[in-house]
Amino acid sequence: MIVAINKPPGYTSFDVVRKVRSMAGGEKVGHAGTLDPFAQGVLVVGIGRESTKKLSHLTLEDKEYEAILKLGVETDTLDTEGEIVKETPIPNLTDEHIEKIFGLFVGVVKQTPPMYSAKKVGGVRLYDLARRGVEVEREPVSVEIKSLTLKNHDKDTIGFEVTCSKGTYVRQLGADIARELGTVGHLIFLNRVRVGDFTLEDCVTIDKLSETWLSIAN
Repeated sequence: MIVAINKPPGYTSFDVVRKVRSMAGGEKVGHAGTLDPFAQGVLVVGIGRESTKKLSHLTLEDKEYEAILKLGVETDTLDTEGEIVKETPIPNLTDEHIEKIFGLFVGVVKQTPPMYSAKKVGGVRLYDLARRGVEVEREPVSVEIKSLTLKNHDKDTIGFEVTCSKGTYVRQLGADIARELGTVGHLIFLNRVRVGDFTLEDCVTIDKLSETWLSIAN
């Protein structure tokens, strides 16, 4: 079985996998692309050995997000989970200027993975090093930003939508946009609304999946 779950904020992707595995009686469970703990939205999960094998092609699919970038403050995790590491004045910004900066990021671009990420360097996940206070050089990788749309902005926040390729860190994208705008920033909201053909409308909550599984089992 392959099911799309609307992951709530505060859960890690592994938290969701662990809960699904428990309700599925220890069946093999996997997911098709990690969502950060503070983020919410579409997490595609495979239940059973055959279904988890089918997840590999889904990890290659484009993903779509809604995000809110807070300007003037940067955290070490580039989201609301981290500690403030930098504060910078925010210039006066217009829609036109923001959209011009957005244009710099559309297409194939180089992105440096953030330290707080699951990417491995020398066999060790970057977030494990970051939690020990160790920062290492990371090679920039090519990702593709298919579309980047300004939804709204005020003095210190920018709401945007982005469609991107596998391997894109939207937290890093937000921080890079803030720097190009002449300040710093971090994401205060991130909602994954699509993975391939799976959208939020296709999702169930963890509780609903548990109820359904119990009804099937009984």
